[in-house]
Amino acid sequence: MTKQDYLNLKNGTDVRGTATEGVAGDLVTLTDEAVTNIAKAFYAWACEKTGLPALTVAVGHDSRLSAKRLEGLVERAVVSCGGNVILTGLSSTPSMFMLLQDGFGADASVMLTASHLPYQKNGLKFFLKDGGLESGDISQVLERAYAGGFPQGCGKTERKNYLDKYADDLVNMVRNACGESEPLKGKKILVDAGNGAGGFYAELVLKPLGADTDGSQFLQPDGNFPNHIPNPENAEAMASVCAAVKTHGADFGIIFDTDVDRAGAVAKSGEEINRNRLIALISAVLLQERSGAYIVTDSVTSDGLTEFISAKGGIHHRFRRGYKNVINESKRLNAEGKYSPLAIETSGHAAFRENYFLDDGAYLITRLLIALAKCAKEGKELTELIADLPEPQEAAEFRLRFAAGCDFKTLGQNMIEELRKKAKALPYLTPAPVDHEGFRMNFDKEHGNGWALVRMSLHEPILPVNAESAVKGGNALIARELYELLKDYPFLDCGALTNFIKNN
Repeated sequence: MTKQDYLNLKNGTDVRGTATEGVAGDLVTLTDEAVTNIAKAFYAWACEKTGLPALTVAVGHDSRLSAKRLEGLVERAVVSCGGNVILTGLSSTPSMFMLLQDGFGADASVMLTASHLPYQKNGLKFFLKDGGLESGDISQVLERAYAGGFPQGCGKTERKNYLDKYADDLVNMVRNACGESEPLKGKKILVDAGNGAGGFYAELVLKPLGADTDGSQFLQPDGNFPNHIPNPENAEAMASVCAAVKTHGADFGIIFDTDVDRAGAVAKSGEEINRNRLIALISAVLLQERSGAYIVTDSVTSDGLTEFISAKGGIHHRFRRGYKNVINESKRLNAEGKYSPLAIETSGHAAFRENYFLDDGAYLITRLLIALAKCAKEGKELTELIADLPEPQEAAEFRLRFAAGCDFKTLGQNMIEELRKKAKALPYLTPAPVDHEGFRMNFDKEHGNGWALVRMSLHEPILPVNAESAVKGGNALIARELYELLKDYPFLDCGALTNFIKNN
C-alpha cells in the first residue's frame, strides 16, 4: 500500500473503508495489511501520547459482517507490539469511551464501526482517556502505519463485557433523577435498533425502569441490515419507527444508528422528533435547569430554532457541520466562561458538557426519558415542551455534484465567495449576520420568505444546499433564485435544483 492509500482511509476523525467484498466496483481497502498496520500505528502513537511503556487496549465492535475479522486483526496487532487486549464484543461507540473512565482496566480503546454506512463498509474509531482523536491525530496514525517500525513484544488477551455496566449506569441515572426505581412504569416505549448495536437499550435500560417495550423492532444484531439502514436521518428508517409507534400505541419511540452515537425520537402521535425538533426538545430541558446557556449546533438549523432557544432564555450558537466541530466550539465557549451544556447536530449527534462532551445517542435519549417521566408526573406530554417551536412550512436539501476529477474543494470555495459578492447586488437577498460555514442568505417575502445555506460537503465532491421557507411554495421560489445564481458554473451539476423546480 502507498502512503496515499493509507491517507485515503481517513474520514474526519475516524478511519473508514470497504471491508467486505460483494459490491461491484467497491474494492476492499481495509485489507488485512491495512488494518494490522493501522492498529500497530495507533498503539505506538498512543504509547507516546500517554507516556506509558505498554498499554491495555479495549476492542469493541458493532454488528457489521466484517467485525470479527477486524477484531482479530486488531487484537493480534496490539499483542504483537507488547500490548494487552480486552475484547468487549458487541459494543456501542460511547461505551468504548466510557469504559476508559470507569476503572475497566484499559488505557485506550478501538471501536470497529462505520456508523450508518452500507454493510460492506467498516472503520476504526480510537479513544484515549481524554477523548477521541482529532483529525490531525488520525493523519499521524495513518502516516505511521505506512512508515512501519512498530514496537515488538508479546501481550495477552482477555474477554470482558462492559455494555451491561454502561446500561446499568444509565438506569441509575434515571432512578436518581426521578427518585423512584421504576419511573417509566405504565409507559410503552419502543426501540428501533435497525439491527445495529442498540438493541440492548430495550432490555437493559427500559425494562428495568418499568417500561413496556412491546413493539420494539430490529433489536437483533445483523450486519446485512435487512430491514432498513440504521440511521435516524434516513427517511425509510424514520417512517418505519413512526409507523411502529402508531401501530402499537406507544408513548415514545427511539431510533439509534448502528453504533449508538446518534439517536432520533418519535412522539406519541407518531410524529418524528428529529433535527430541529430534537434540538429544541433537549434545549428546552437544559434551559429549564439553567437559563443563559449557549446551545451550539451545526450550520443548517432553522431560524425558528434560534427564536425558540432565545424565548427559553438561551443563546443559539450556530457553527460548522461535523460533530467534532460543534463539540470543540462548545468547549471553547466554556473555556471563555460562557456556559455551554450542549453541542448537537441535526444528524442526531449530541454531546453534553456533563458527560465528557461525548456524542452519545443513548445518553441523549436517557436525558429525554427523565424529562418524559417528570412531565408524566405533572400530567403533561413531553412534546408540550416544544409546542411553541416555530417550524418552517417547507424544508429541503439539494445535493449538487461536482464534475468527476475536478479540484472540487478549490472550485467550490471560490464559487461560494463569488456568491457572497453577487448577493450584495440583489436587493431581495440579505447575508446572515453570523456565518461560520459556506454562505447563508435570507430571501424576502416575494422571493421565498426563507433562507438557504450553500456549503461544501465535509468529505464528498458535493455542494449541499439547504433551504427553508415560512410559506407553502416558498422553496420553489428559493430554488429558482439559487439556480440562477449557480447555473453558469460548468463544473457543477444543478440537476437536483432543476428537478425540484420542475416538480414544484
